[in-house]
Amino acid sequence: MKISESPESGDDTATTMNAQLNESSDLNLSRRRRPGGSSNTTVPDSCSKTSSSEADYLDGDSSRGESAAVKGCEGGKDAVEFQNSMRNVERIENHENRLGSRFTYRPSAPAHRTIKESPLSSDAIFKQSHAGLFNLCIVVLVAVNSRLIIENLMKYGWLIRTGFWFSSRSLRDWPLFMCCLTLPIFPLAAFLFEKLAQKNLMSEPVVVLLHIVNTTAAVLYPVLVILRCDYAFMSGATLMLFACIVWLKLVSYAHTNYDMRALAKSVEKGDTPSSSLNMDYSYDVNIKSLTYFMVAPTLCYQISYPRTPYVRKGWVVRQFVKLIIFTGFMGFIIEQYINPIVQNSQHPLKGNLLYAIERVLKLSVPNLYVWLCMFYCFFHLWLNILAELLCFGDREFYKDWWNAKTVEEYWRMWNMPVHKWMVRHIYFPCLRNGIPKGVALIIAFLVSAVFHELFIAVPCHIFKLWAFFGIMFQVPLVFITSYLQNKLRSSMHSWSTYVCTSILPCLDESQ
Repeated sequence: MKISESPESGDDTATTMNAQLNESSDLNLSRRRRPGGSSNTTVPDSCSKTSSSEADYLDGDSSRGESAAVKGCEGGKDAVEFQNSMRNVERIENHENRLGSRFTYRPSAPAHRTIKESPLSSDAIFKQSHAGLFNLCIVVLVAVNSRLIIENLMKYGWLIRTGFWFSSRSLRDWPLFMCCLTLPIFPLAAFLFEKLAQKNLMSEPVVVLLHIVNTTAAVLYPVLVILRCDYAFMSGATLMLFACIVWLKLVSYAHTNYDMRALAKSVEKGDTPSSSLNMDYSYDVNIKSLTYFMVAPTLCYQISYPRTPYVRKGWVVRQFVKLIIFTGFMGFIIEQYINPIVQNSQHPLKGNLLYAIERVLKLSVPNLYVWLCMFYCFFHLWLNILAELLCFGDREFYKDWWNAKTVEEYWRMWNMPVHKWMVRHIYFPCLRNGIPKGVALIIAFLVSAVFHELFIAVPCHIFKLWAFFGIMFQVPLVFITSYLQNKLRSSMHSWSTYVCTSILPCLDESQ
């Protein structure tokens, strides 16, 4: 193919271009690699008829690349002419790009150069990003829910009542406020017990008994105050949450110090267990570590924690703004949607079955939004804010529970502070005492069910054990989903083994 001169470049430009093309022709040929092979493997000269379009399409698939290369070698004169024309066009375009010409995409340049798949085809759909489609789904979701919110406001008006959450009476509710202020008495008592035990002024059984009394009082005292007082729901729920957290922290503090004393005594005797050779045996009871532990976003006590170097003040302000926005959105959904549906519904056991199912399905969507907002506000925003202010380094407050395959995986990943506490102070101690794994799992769920019932029933003054049985109902689901997962995995393994040992050899023989 004759290379025509550009009217703007002149004879010198054409001469220079021809020289550059002659010098780079061998280099371009040597750069063609074998598809799917190593970077040091070049395509033989006998296979130079293979087009660059086939090489680009078959990149990443060695078996298909080799077959296409063989076909390219047998293509004939048409393949040679097409390849030569493509090379000349590429050289022209490269030269014009270097010269900055306005005619970089000429009419003679081929518009179709490589074999490509459609972006949504089965071979290419998982090889690219779908962020745009995800953003489109978010836009559609926001638009649909905005329409529902506007329709609800036009039909029912503004239904939010502040008295359910906060009221002037709750601000004057001094018994709950005083109870919250007196909760630090129980950590101070635990510190006193541990200090006496460290100085060998109190025997071990007495220390254990005093810790049991102290932790029990830390829960029963707020429960009695809440049941005797008339208050707003949010005040009682907040106090009950603080009481449960204090109980969990005190149990971890007592159990950890008990184990550290046992390890310190074993070190003194020289019979340290081999599984604990890399542990820190420094046993020190000080008020500073206890104070940091009581305010830190963790339920497991230890002498020191991983720390971050400084506090990002701007980041904290942004997270606070998000916390306010999502908390308000959660309260809006509860007051505007959930409460009216519950108030206008019959008792589920007094109506017909279809009506109860319809009510449950109608509540499912707003309940899901409230649950997601609660998770995001507490586990992501609030715990990260608290961790940032305290320079607390370990911020794995949750894992990707949305990818859980079984109920057991979900409970292990969605609430990491409680999960770590359960594993450290309930599950493994049960296993060390000879309790089977299934029974240890049931005990862990039993403890969780009791505290869920306390958190819901006490502030609402409704003792129907709904939360308790709701959590305990997860136990059979754990065993059922684990069994189905193992069954599916074993069946897939058996099927793959059957294919490898039976079907594939038959196919090879038939070929």
